[in-house]
Amino acid sequence: MIRYDLSIIENWIEPGSRVLGLGCGDGELLYALKTKKNVEERGIEQSEEGVSACIGKGLSVIQGDFNTELSDYPDQCFDYVILSQTLQQVYEPAGLIRSMLRIGKKAVVSFPNFGHYRIRLQLLLSGYVPVTEQLPYQWYDTPNIRVLTIRDFERFSKDVGFRILKEVAINTTDRDMHGSIVRFLPNVRATYGLFLIGKERG
Repeated sequence: MIRYDLSIIENWIEPGSRVLGLGCGDGELLYALKTKKNVEERGIEQSEEGVSACIGKGLSVIQGDFNTELSDYPDQCFDYVILSQTLQQVYEPAGLIRSMLRIGKKAVVSFPNFGHYRIRLQLLLSGYVPVTEQLPYQWYDTPNIRVLTIRDFERFSKDVGFRILKEVAINTTDRDMHGSIVRFLPNVRATYGLFLIGKERG
């Protein structure tokens, strides 16, 4: 059983696709896609532990910084490029999204939603930077260099110039292993936003 958010992404990927996972961690999603959907998988992961875990699962993953590695790939060499729960750690998100859509026909992006009502209440009532299950770090030791909401990403798509093909907001429990889709007030009630994106037409 994989995390709830990853199961939704898994459903978006067509069988037999060429998939690149950026910051793919221990390869949980790539392994599910390889074994269940027979994808041709590749991955880029920065941590040695993550790369070792991926290789142990038989995945084709290299160690490196995807912010610099993507320039080595030719145009449209993947069907999907996946960036799961990592956008908030990226220094130049606009440039990364453009690179993802250069080398991939479509891209998947997901992130913790900073607009969730518990985060808003923590900040309002305590005056401290919020710490939640989805954003579990203190401000001084977090790998996240920015925060964003679902509405931020929707506006970002217009500013950068890409299409949102599918959008799902979810609320998760049990360390993100279970969850449900949020349709009413997603920017307030969802813990994560998941987006399937593509280039603007023309």
